[in-house]
Amino acid sequence: MASKSKVNRSIFYRLVSYTKPYRRFFLISIFCTILLSILGPLRPALIGNMVDTYIIKSQNKEALVNWILLILGLLFLEGVFQLIGSYFSNLLAQSVIHDIRKKLFEHILSFRMKYFDQTPVGALVTRVVSDLEAVTEVFSSGLMEIAGDLISLLFVLTLMFTTNWELSLMTLIPIPILIFATRIFAKAMRSSFQLERQQVTRLNTFVQERLTGMSLVQLFNRQSKEFEQFQEINKGHRQAHINAVWANSIFFPIVEILSSLSIAFLLVWGALQIAGKSAIEIKEMYGQIIAFTLWIHQLYRPIRQLADKFNVLQRGTVRAERIFEIMDLDEHIQSEGKNAQVDFNQPILFKNVSFYYKENEYVLRNIELDIQPSEMVAFVGATGAGKSTIVNLLGRFYEYQEGEIFIGDTNIQDIELGLLRKNIAIVLQDVFLFSDSIHNNITLGNPLIDRTQVVLAAKAVGAHEFIEKLPDGYDYVIGERGGVLSVGQRQLIAFIRAYIYNPHILILDEATSSVDNESEELIQKATERLTEGRTSIVIAHRLSTIQKADKIVVLEKGKIVEVGTHVSLLKQDGYYRKLYEMQFVDIK
Repeated sequence: MASKSKVNRSIFYRLVSYTKPYRRFFLISIFCTILLSILGPLRPALIGNMVDTYIIKSQNKEALVNWILLILGLLFLEGVFQLIGSYFSNLLAQSVIHDIRKKLFEHILSFRMKYFDQTPVGALVTRVVSDLEAVTEVFSSGLMEIAGDLISLLFVLTLMFTTNWELSLMTLIPIPILIFATRIFAKAMRSSFQLERQQVTRLNTFVQERLTGMSLVQLFNRQSKEFEQFQEINKGHRQAHINAVWANSIFFPIVEILSSLSIAFLLVWGALQIAGKSAIEIKEMYGQIIAFTLWIHQLYRPIRQLADKFNVLQRGTVRAERIFEIMDLDEHIQSEGKNAQVDFNQPILFKNVSFYYKENEYVLRNIELDIQPSEMVAFVGATGAGKSTIVNLLGRFYEYQEGEIFIGDTNIQDIELGLLRKNIAIVLQDVFLFSDSIHNNITLGNPLIDRTQVVLAAKAVGAHEFIEKLPDGYDYVIGERGGVLSVGQRQLIAFIRAYIYNPHILILDEATSSVDNESEELIQKATERLTEGRTSIVIAHRLSTIQKADKIVVLEKGKIVEVGTHVSLLKQDGYYRKLYEMQFVDIK
């Protein structure tokens, strides 16, 4: 338990460290908080003194009016300082969260593909969006208000004991019970926050995945089953919040009862004090009783609010723990390389390369291969043979465990990562497009690429005609993942994107496997234009698309079993010939 508390404190201190660039906002918020903590408890003392001095004793109307104006002035000042403090505490919170979110997202962008393969997208969205919103409350309505409530409590107690220590002790009799109840409440709330955290992530992940795969859900008529599963997850999400509501429902009535007990003890004290006293002596007690009544409310209100604010603080700390877990992950590329001057018009050499996703379960074994400049090399083989893995290793989306890959005499791990990927373009079978215009999907927001270049690239690829027919042409917003376009049209957009960036190395990963014959013809022409004069690596199930390749590499179970041209491999009567006959020879 102690070690857990220590971890929570370290997370809290780490969170507070992000306020350093915004000391001015922090100091202004603290200054306003301290002033409010003093002005609030001071008001009952002034009211009590006003009652005793100018209502009970002298009944000086002019002085009474002045005191009323003074108290109203204090109320106005409280409002002004509350406005300033609230503004700057929220400004501090938003500034800190802006910095953390920027740092978090930048860190996530550096992760290897392995991390994204193993982590649900919904979980990451929860971290970057809702978890950080919860952390905002730590600064806007947690930290400052807790400090203010603690200072207010101390000042109230000081004024109470200075005014009448016996009456103070009498009215504070229920406080130990309140402290005990608060500790139990805080533990219950922490458990409910942890459960809430898990259920929010689970719900976000489920919804994100089902909405993304809605076509699959409807295609297989899974609506009712998915809805049942959603209801179960939603029920758990509701229960996690109900646990917190249940704790609140018990705690706050206890606070109200204890507050009423303190008022009752005050009245008992007053009843005991008036025994045997004159009317004038009794009247002299009015101001003190009024002041203590107001102080009791000011005493319990911060204690009640402290419980609320500690809940906010706990929720924010729990969410911050999840955020820092990601920020502390060392999932980025092992070495980004420093060599920024590399000639990519050189041979690509694979020397005894072996790779596995899971330890000792090799996907590639002892790959020895050379790819010459401006050469088109095709990889073929059964699903799982390791074709796409070779591409991922060349782009350094994954790091190989054994062997080396060179471009000329330079190991790819020594090449600056940005330079390496700038010179490699990949067109995948499953093209990803953003919910944006066609122009922005082609340029990826690069301001150095203008409309003229985009149009010329589209004409070169053969896609200009279909783009011009769209309602807004190149400014047409294509929806999430390009859903309003056909598979072939999405592929052509990806070809334009690759063409316009003019890479030295082009990789086509099964780029025609899911398109119709008409689209395939367009893509074949685009492929010929795109591969002209550059090193090209083609992965295809359709052997018709690679018959003109300079070299065909046949993979089986992670090993190279055959290398040659289309004609030479057919003559070998080996694995490639079997693949070819399965696709092109009628079985009689």
